[in-house]
Amino acid sequence: MKINNTIDELMEISSNVLSKYNITPQNITIIQNEGLKSLWKFKYKNKTMCLKRFRHTKEKMIFTVNAQIYIKNKKGNVPKVYLNNNEDPITEYMGQLFVLYEWIDGRDLNFTRATDFNYGLQGLAAFHKISKGYIPPEGAKISSKLGRWPEQYSSMRNRMLKWKEIAKSNPKNSTYNCYIEHIDSIIELCNQQINIIENSSYKKITDIPLHESGLCHQDYGSGNAILSDRGIFVIDLDGVTYDLPARDLRKIIGKRAEKRGKWEKEDMDNILNAYEKINKLSAEDKEALIIDLTFPHWFFGTIKNIFSKNKLVSPGKITKIAQLEKQKIKVLRNC
Repeated sequence: MKINNTIDELMEISSNVLSKYNITPQNITIIQNEGLKSLWKFKYKNKTMCLKRFRHTKEKMIFTVNAQIYIKNKKGNVPKVYLNNNEDPITEYMGQLFVLYEWIDGRDLNFTRATDFNYGLQGLAAFHKISKGYIPPEGAKISSKLGRWPEQYSSMRNRMLKWKEIAKSNPKNSTYNCYIEHIDSIIELCNQQINIIENSSYKKITDIPLHESGLCHQDYGSGNAILSDRGIFVIDLDGVTYDLPARDLRKIIGKRAEKRGKWEKEDMDNILNAYEKINKLSAEDKEALIIDLTFPHWFFGTIKNIFSKNKLVSPGKITKIAQLEKQKIKVLRNC
């Protein structure tokens, strides 16, 4: 759904939605306006709040918003969700969905700074730990990746094999030729990891009721963690899913390696040390993390831009990410 509201329209929308909370806002400002995704900030009775408009389905929002309420009720550091006059956390208006949150005063953590990065890891660890036990209400579309990694690995490998056939049919395309040059070694790595995960403890640690698993943020980084005088707050929980902590850690570790252009055992050790000050990982959790880090997620993500999103990717970038995938194997085998 594409929506481009004017400022006046957005102000009218916020006024009508907030009336369903019996709230007349003070000093209201629009701080985000990206089509349907909009965010208003305002004061009410000496409290700062923010109203957010979503583009998700209601079933998905029932899952994520109630997860946030669950964590908050357990004294977790996430923003409070305010209920409307019908005691509902989600407000519908003109076919659109809104949620009202407390505004967290503080500053965004900058993950390029060592101190902030460590704070962020500890905030994530606390989030993972306290999110266990969540049971979504009726009507929620449950999001879970728990136990599905082997299926995901096979799907990614098979897609890359299909893209190889497409690339072979266009021999004059330099980007495709570069892809063909590297894909066989990447597929070999995929096959190795599929075999490894099927013979690991992964099935045992994921064959549990969903509520016994914690929730993963899936998009954690600078902008999703705020340093306040009440501690580290995790925000933007729109994409939470049931999964192992390794899912978030894999993304954080891999993103740093990609930015640095190399994998370093010392950096990984520092990350896990900071994280485990709050949430200890089992040997099986760490095994799953190494397996997931070794799978060529970053090569797949780069190539996906070409074949699924029709974006231009230079041969140099393909070569660089392929080399990074190969360089990490020796590092990860020593972890």
